[in-house]
Amino acid sequence: MSDTPHQRTLLLTGASRGIGHATVKKFAAEGWRVISCSRQAFSSECPWPGGERNHIQVDLSDPQQTMDAVRIVKDRLDGGRLDALVNNAGISPKGPDGERLSTLDTDLRDWGKVFHVNFFASVVLGRGLKDELAKAQGSIVNVTSIAGARVHPFAGAAYATSKAALAALTREMAHDFGPMGVRVNAIAPGEVETSILSPGTDKIVERLPLRRLGQPAEVASAIFFLCSDQSSYISGTEIEINGAQHV
Repeated sequence: MSDTPHQRTLLLTGASRGIGHATVKKFAAEGWRVISCSRQAFSSECPWPGGERNHIQVDLSDPQQTMDAVRIVKDRLDGGRLDALVNNAGISPKGPDGERLSTLDTDLRDWGKVFHVNFFASVVLGRGLKDELAKAQGSIVNVTSIAGARVHPFAGAAYATSKAALAALTREMAHDFGPMGVRVNAIAPGEVETSILSPGTDKIVERLPLRRLGQPAEVASAIFFLCSDQSSYISGTEIEINGAQHV
């Protein structure tokens, strides 16, 4: 589909794999234009219509690059509207042997990088593109995590606390963006079958009420719902997507 004025547009961070990859596929299949942001260059392994020309390579751990990305997105929109912003990018550093990093052993510089990617980038992009979102009466979806609400055996302290902060930010943004007609929600995935999973996840799955991992496409469907007219009066909420892991 061509980039017509009536075509809806999504800006997605962390598009190159896992939940981001599945979200690109879902929105593209529904006829949306997808502008993607990730640290990697555009990958031919995750193709979608217009993907290469709509990809922005940016390191969201760098504040200047994140602010520059806002300007680039505005240029790509060319004065148009932005129907959805999905803040999906996230990093979770591990120890030398892949172990979980706690509050006692996470390097201070790693705390900064994690919070820039997982938290501050959502503020910068949302605030920087508020006019384009308001023009569309659009939707923001922040991707948090089950680790934001409880200590997780694999997710590190910096990752978990950044996701908890992002959940709180979702409430604040819903309050602030609501008068513009922009809805802000979050989704909190649990154990989803992606490359970020750690060895030992099978032990968690054994205890899940649904007894299985979630699939990236299942998370992408929930994101799409929150960006569609089907959820037009839902704002300020966080949807758990975890097979009842949280109960």
